[in-house]
Amino acid sequence: MGPAITLSPRAGCHTQQKTGFELPTSKSKAQGESTDFTKRCTGASGRSLDSRNPSFPLPMPSSIFFFFLLLLFLLLCAFPRPAISKSTIEPCAGSDACAALVGYTLYADLKVSEVTALFQADPAALLAANAFDASLPDAEDRILPAGLFLRVPVTCACADGIRKCVSVRYRARPDDTLASIAGSVYAGLVSADQIREANGITDPEAVEAGRSVAVPLPCFCFNSSDNMLPAVYLSYVVRVGDTVPGIATAYSTTVADIMNVNAMGTPSVKPCDIIAIPLPACASTFPKYSSDYGLVVANGTYTITASHCVQCTCGPEDPNLHCMPASLSVSCSSMQCRNSDLMLGNVTSQLTSAGCSVSSCTYGGFVNGTIITTLSNSLQPKCPGTLDARPSITHSHKRVYVCSAANMAAGPSA
Repeated sequence: MGPAITLSPRAGCHTQQKTGFELPTSKSKAQGESTDFTKRCTGASGRSLDSRNPSFPLPMPSSIFFFFLLLLFLLLCAFPRPAISKSTIEPCAGSDACAALVGYTLYADLKVSEVTALFQADPAALLAANAFDASLPDAEDRILPAGLFLRVPVTCACADGIRKCVSVRYRARPDDTLASIAGSVYAGLVSADQIREANGITDPEAVEAGRSVAVPLPCFCFNSSDNMLPAVYLSYVVRVGDTVPGIATAYSTTVADIMNVNAMGTPSVKPCDIIAIPLPACASTFPKYSSDYGLVVANGTYTITASHCVQCTCGPEDPNLHCMPASLSVSCSSMQCRNSDLMLGNVTSQLTSAGCSVSSCTYGGFVNGTIITTLSNSLQPKCPGTLDARPSITHSHKRVYVCSAANMAAGPSA
């Protein structure tokens, strides 16, 4: 699985709630409240975005429920209870990198393009990592509701002897502080001290507007495997009410696997702990000279590769990677298998007395701008069924909270 990991002290956090919201259908952002979690105890109730119906109304709670939430909010603000939390670290050496995911809770209603700008991520990759349909018209302008939990794809590098994402930069806005950037904008994935150290900032309360700030995010590789099986690792900020068994069930892994990768003595976590979650995945077998060598896709999702020309899907029940032409409007090289009428992703089958004769045109990687295809023939006991091109993630409807930046301590220690 990789070298031993360590745990370092972090910060406390508090629960957040919002009474309700409606997902708008227009391209422009809704005139809703943009919540600053570092200044007040507001928040959002987590909702999922249906990839096939990206716009739906969400009901407002009753007035009695609203006043109950208001009372709870006042009590939480009046009696904060910070707790010591920890962050998992993966030591490393060398210059290799891997594809990883960070779990991110939206602090406000944001367009897909606005979320990707925060992480310098590809919009199609973000949508694919969350099993949303990237081929929808104006997908980048779709509005995602505050409180939605997303898996954000990042490149996990080895820097200063530990795994972290070093490619994310944030352009400071008026009134930003390191605490608000860490605790609100990036939802507790990073501490104010980590940002300060990465940028050599002396005064954490004075971040001039327009400054480009490096935001080092936690990430994990562990050889892209878990117990010798393919895996993609998710950096997860523990929420109020989370338990290790509950997290394991939600992400189709085991308590033992989470404990092992995070070097836990007991299966216990606290709000704002940052842990590594191994997600079951499908691995590719592309040659080393292909630009997408080592591609690993988390189960129940897909990815877009080969300059947005090819879509590779994993699961949810099939452990093999299945690739086909992506439904995006881009110019692509030929995807036809040589000496065959089959195109990439096509499968033909014929039942015979010996079994099912199957011919398929499979993806072999992206090499120097060319899509490599391979024709394969096999005899199988039974004929394959139809593959669902876009599996769906079941998004949790948890209470959303964000770690309190004001209570955040220093980041990973040696």
